[in-house]
Amino acid sequence: MAHSSQQRRNLNLLMVLVGVVAGMTGLAYASVPLYRLFCEVTGFDGTPQRASAAPTEISDRTIRVTFTADVAAGLGWHFQPLQRNLELKIGENKLAFYVAENLESKPVTGRATFNVSPEVFGPYFTKIECFCFTEQTLQPGQRVEMPVSFFIDPAVLDDPALRKLNDVTLSYTFFRSADDGAAQQKVGQAQNGQAGDAQPSPVN
Repeated sequence: MAHSSQQRRNLNLLMVLVGVVAGMTGLAYASVPLYRLFCEVTGFDGTPQRASAAPTEISDRTIRVTFTADVAAGLGWHFQPLQRNLELKIGENKLAFYVAENLESKPVTGRATFNVSPEVFGPYFTKIECFCFTEQTLQPGQRVEMPVSFFIDPAVLDDPALRKLNDVTLSYTFFRSADDGAAQQKVGQAQNGQAGDAQPSPVN
């Protein structure tokens, strides 16, 4: 009887431990998208905001935006801004362009991450449309111009920390999409499977 009770306690303890491990694993996987969502909503870590339209009020104060671009290791693309910088009034909607070219011999899907610096500008740098909102697939040798439509939120005028700050940098880094890597792996497996299934011709 005591032996049976001990087994039940051991089983309950095992189930609790399994639950804790599963919960920690789930949190680990969820932490990245949750962190990204938090940054997008709050502007934390220099993450720009999103909006459906530009504001109606435009201030006389001018902000200069500098554009930079980078490509992560493992992605055979050339990526750069078409303009080094531009000036806009606070509340004014502006359009800037980046250009990307696939230097690889196969179609590649990439995703751009982005941020602004100094980071305190993040909550006020607002995008309406951007190539970074979705993944981009380029064919071998394809070169495309990609726009970003943005404005500086007039609420920045009420932030005492930014009263004398009139320069901001918008940075993008393109990474190879995780889905692209999985697709390439499937293609490779399919090709290997076809090669493995091939039978030698009979010798007469």
